[in-house]
Amino acid sequence: MLNIIWPIFIIISYIYAICSGNVININQSIFDSCKSAVDLSITFLGTMCLWSGIMQIAKKTTLITKLSNRLNPIMKILFPDIKKEEEAYQEISMNMIANILGLGNAATPLGLKAMKTMQKSNTKKDTLNNSMAMFIILNTASIQIIPTTVIAIRSSLGSNNPTSIIIPVWIATICAAVAGTVSAKIFMKKW
Repeated sequence: MLNIIWPIFIIISYIYAICSGNVININQSIFDSCKSAVDLSITFLGTMCLWSGIMQIAKKTTLITKLSNRLNPIMKILFPDIKKEEEAYQEISMNMIANILGLGNAATPLGLKAMKTMQKSNTKKDTLNNSMAMFIILNTASIQIIPTTVIAIRSSLGSNNPTSIIIPVWIATICAAVAGTVSAKIFMKKW
C-alpha cells in the first residue's frame, strides 16, 4: 500500500512545484532532506550499536536476570505458553526492558531475535501463535519510562525542552499497551 501512496505524493508534489514555479525549492529540499537523513542514520547506527552492545553485556551479567524476575508476574499473565527457562522468555524480557528504558534502537534487534526464537517452536509456520501476537502488541505499544531516542532526536533538532514529552509518552504508551493487551486477550479467548 505504501508503495502506491508515496509515489503518488511525490508525483503530486512535482506537478504542484512545476505549476507554482517552485522547482528550484523542491530540488533544494530534496538534497537537504537527503543530507539530514544520512546524518540521522549515522547517529542512529552508532546509538544502536552502543545499546545493543550494552544489552549483550547486561545479558551475560545478573542484571537482566534481576530485571526479568521483576517482570515475572506480568510475563506469566501475558505469555502463559512460554516457560521461564526457555530462551524466548529471556529474549522477550530483554526486549521489554530495552523498551521500558526507551532504548528502541536496542529493542529492535532483540525483538527480531525473540520472534525468530518463538517461530522455531511455532507449530503453524504461516500463522502467529498467541505469544507472538501478544509480543507484537507490546512491542508496538512500547511502554517507556525514559524515551531516550525521542529525547535525543528532539535535542539534536534544537528543541528548547526535549524532555517535555516524558509524561505524554507515559500516558500514550500505557494506554496503548492496556488497550492492546485487553483486546488481544479477548480475541485469544474467542479464537
